[in-house]
Amino acid sequence: MHRQIRALLDADHDITYVAPFTYFNVTPPLPITAIDVPRGAGHGRARAALRRGVRGADLLLVHDADLLRALPYRHPPVVWDVREPADSRRASRAERRHHVISPSVVPEATLVSPAPPPPGDTRVVHLGRLTAERGAAELIALAERLVPHGIRLDLIGQADREARVLLRDAQRVGLLDWFGHVPNRHALRMVEGALAGISLAPADVTGVPTKVLDYMGRGVPVITTPQSGTLVQTARCGLVVPFDVDSVRHAVLDLKEDPDRRANMGARGHTYARLHHHWPDHAPAFVARMESLAGVAHSLAV
Repeated sequence: MHRQIRALLDADHDITYVAPFTYFNVTPPLPITAIDVPRGAGHGRARAALRRGVRGADLLLVHDADLLRALPYRHPPVVWDVREPADSRRASRAERRHHVISPSVVPEATLVSPAPPPPGDTRVVHLGRLTAERGAAELIALAERLVPHGIRLDLIGQADREARVLLRDAQRVGLLDWFGHVPNRHALRMVEGALAGISLAPADVTGVPTKVLDYMGRGVPVITTPQSGTLVQTARCGLVVPFDVDSVRHAVLDLKEDPDRRANMGARGHTYARLHHHWPDHAPAFVARMESLAGVAHSLAV
């Protein structure tokens, strides 16, 4: 909404946005046509919503691989925006029927803050969806081990059913603060001033999560597992640790004890993100790509 759709609107395109607005208690703030769909809707309901959305559209931009199986019989050219590492393994098959864009086509980017505050020393943050595979249990264990050191863990993002139970229990006993889904622009502001931003991924996951760029763009040091290590080491903006709770805890405590180090890491990450991953710098190329695939049309469904 705040990157791709905003860029297309600024280029004078009409947008129809199909998404679970009610589920996330979100009212689209932009001048778009919004079509609400239940979260986790079956293929039949999703197909009906997409059928409404693509009426008169010249291009359909899909962000969820499951929707590729719910396409209406008649639809415009389809672009699949591949961001999830698991989806990238299926992209080669989809390329036979649809256009596929990925970070190699449109780089991962964030909205870099002009002048974020320096990192603090009382809280760490995790931004993004929470599931067992994405380390929800490990984050709760981390929170428990940071409490004695006066450090709070803020979790910002939706969670699946299994993780919700664990997170509610942890919040109830005072281990952490879980805010659930927060609109992107507010979530990024909540990241600012943190001691560190956490990004955990097991060894079989590849690619750099957008949250790492979000932390960098807000001047926050990154603590990440090796999947994002190359970027973090290149930018010298954080610490790379194993997928292990004690290793993450040690990294957090090291940064807490060294304010100059975390301030320098935050500043270097912010500078690197502004030079290489600031969305407004990449938006024109994204818009040009969409216009090319749509035949320079002015009605798009997302």
